[in-house]
Amino acid sequence: MTQSTQTANAFVRGANLDTSMMYMGSIMSFLVRARDTDGRFAMVEYRARPGNEPPPHVHLFEHEIFSVLEGNIEFHIEDKVETVGAGETIFLPKGKAHAFHIRSDYLRTLIINLTTTEEPAALDSYFESMARRATSMDIPTDAVTYFKDDPSHAIEAGKKYGIKMLSPEEARRVLPHFKGLGANLSQAL
Repeated sequence: MTQSTQTANAFVRGANLDTSMMYMGSIMSFLVRARDTDGRFAMVEYRARPGNEPPPHVHLFEHEIFSVLEGNIEFHIEDKVETVGAGETIFLPKGKAHAFHIRSDYLRTLIINLTTTEEPAALDSYFESMARRATSMDIPTDAVTYFKDDPSHAIEAGKKYGIKMLSPEEARRVLPHFKGLGANLSQAL
């Protein structure tokens, strides 16, 4: 057996105010940070409502997994449309354009990101760069969302953390069935 050089330590962490941030109209609970796993993966619990979705994008270094705990979410991955409900999981490979619509009044899902390159997992750092400390575990009302925000912040954060936000033209080309958020990105790209 080969000896591991991993420096990660065991821990227990839950979704509570100590681990949570308000992120674009949703609540993100940071359950496993990339820094906890030598940069190999991270896991957050995402609580959201329709209107909290990000624009179409591509992860350059990481696979992404959504495991739905409550609600329904419709994913657009290239020319495919998949609806995922409670108890189901979807795998989104790195480099594949995707977007989603929340199709229930409330969504609670685990989002796991796994690095596939020498670059450390960074999706949790992207979320953190776009968030602020949660003051409640309730999904905020009238919060800044991708629909309301200046897109330049998300685009710049994405560049730093290996996420390419798609322009409306790119989204129309690679996600032909997606009819959602993205129009405001043309101003910043």
